[in-house]
Amino acid sequence: MPLGADQDAALLSRPRGEPTQTVENHQSPYRLSLLTGEVTVPAGQTDADRTDAIRELVQIDDPDELHQAWLAAVVPTQFAESMYYPYTSLKYHTLLTATLYATYSEGADFGDLFLVVEPDDELVPQRTIIDTDAVTLSLTTTPGDRPAAWLGPAPARSWADVWQRLPAHLLPDTRRARMLDAQLRRIRSWSTALQYIEAFQQYVGALEGSR
Repeated sequence: MPLGADQDAALLSRPRGEPTQTVENHQSPYRLSLLTGEVTVPAGQTDADRTDAIRELVQIDDPDELHQAWLAAVVPTQFAESMYYPYTSLKYHTLLTATLYATYSEGADFGDLFLVVEPDDELVPQRTIIDTDAVTLSLTTTPGDRPAAWLGPAPARSWADVWQRLPAHLLPDTRRARMLDAQLRRIRSWSTALQYIEAFQQYVGALEGSR
């Protein structure tokens, strides 16, 4: 990816230097769930099914349509960024890479970026990095009056730090939402944290109205 976007996105989720195996006996491209510890490939799904799904995604020409398709995509969540770091997420690495590339293409630097909470689940083309019932988040150089936190001067595994700099009470005041928030204050890797938000809702249930 031009302008160093892919490399910078990788630094948000993985350590610098040569990769090392972090989960013994897991030499696979498939992601491990941080919630269950299990591989995230559904039973009955074939390699051909996964190939067809990815092919459909990458053949979309319109950038805004492609962005929305990746936000809603399921199959890319089944893969890790790297087999060495199996809790990371290919889906969210790709969305982070695309957002950084769009930002750099406009002449901005990484140090200009803020993580912002979008009101009313609004999707911002080329800027939204996750869209869930719990929260919709974007990266932007112009946060305006939205709840926002600066990413820092350079890409790093800083998710927990940035999340904690956001204003309090972003999530519903429920037991499940508090559980999610507590975990997000511990996770360092960006793609792992974003995938955790999506998976938490899928496996634990909707946050709105939960106890």
